[in-house]
Amino acid sequence: MKILGIETSCDETSAGIVEDGHKLLANIVRTQIDIHKEYGGVVPEIAARSHIEVILPVVNQSLKTAKLDWKEIDGIAVTNGPGLLGSLMIGTLTARMLALIHRKPIYPVHHVLGHIYANWLLEEQPQFPVLALIVSGGHTHLFYLESHLKVKLIGRTTDDAVGEAYDKVAKLIGLPYPGGPAIDKAYHLGNPDFLDLPTPKGSGKYDFSFSGLKTAVLRRSQELIGEDFRFPSWQISKRLTEEQVNNIAASFQKKAVEILVDTTKKAFDEFQPKSVIIGGGVACNDYLREELQKALPIKLNYAPIDLCTDNGAMIAALGCFMHEYSKPVDPRDIKTEPSLKIQYQA
Repeated sequence: MKILGIETSCDETSAGIVEDGHKLLANIVRTQIDIHKEYGGVVPEIAARSHIEVILPVVNQSLKTAKLDWKEIDGIAVTNGPGLLGSLMIGTLTARMLALIHRKPIYPVHHVLGHIYANWLLEEQPQFPVLALIVSGGHTHLFYLESHLKVKLIGRTTDDAVGEAYDKVAKLIGLPYPGGPAIDKAYHLGNPDFLDLPTPKGSGKYDFSFSGLKTAVLRRSQELIGEDFRFPSWQISKRLTEEQVNNIAASFQKKAVEILVDTTKKAFDEFQPKSVIIGGGVACNDYLREELQKALPIKLNYAPIDLCTDNGAMIAALGCFMHEYSKPVDPRDIKTEPSLKIQYQA
């Protein structure tokens, strides 16, 4: 069984082809990072226009890479949410059109759950039950999976996603977008014990919170430059030394990772899963991987960097299991849902 997956939830246009849920045949990604870098973040209107320009060439390139034609594709999976409305529309409308033209079954996929299934593209696949930490610019979720498509959301951020906090702190102290790689680089040059930062608590047992941490970094930065709280935040970076920037970044990353690791370890102790997965763009962070592995008594599963960030292959992988365990939908009934909730519940 070969499934084509389409992903356009934010600023990556991607199409991937996966066979039987674990064999990667193609994964074509066109990123827009360089386009949005000058704005310090993703501009939704620009993202949507960029998707329009490359979506069909990306799909065609995935077929060419996999050395397949449409007759050999058994179905189409497409991200229909959550994400940016305009970006999602380009992907879903393209998938609907292709499904109707080529008479293929189609499966709407939840973007965050797609990140989980990137781990099924590894040589050593996860074993159920699975605990999955998904961390990115828009999402911080903790899931417990009993089996394929039997998913329980046990924790999530109550405010900012961890990747969003990385971007905002980076902007505050004058580091470039995207914030994750920039702060991680500064972490290795700075003193992670420079600032004594708080540990914000989420509302639920396994929930996360990063808004208070971000605010604490702002306040400590204002104190460092000797200004009161009325000093414009956008001018702070101009008053910080390079050493201070590295120290602030290192302190922030240490605390952010500590929050993620401690909460995941607490869930592990209760649920005792056979496998633990980490996915999403922030899962590229080596320090996070190292600290989480230190906290766990079992081997951590994580995908290579090109499968951690948004990609069509992870959508295709989940689509394979949907093709096996669920029913397709009418292409004309697929809706674009920017705030889509988790669909697959125990």
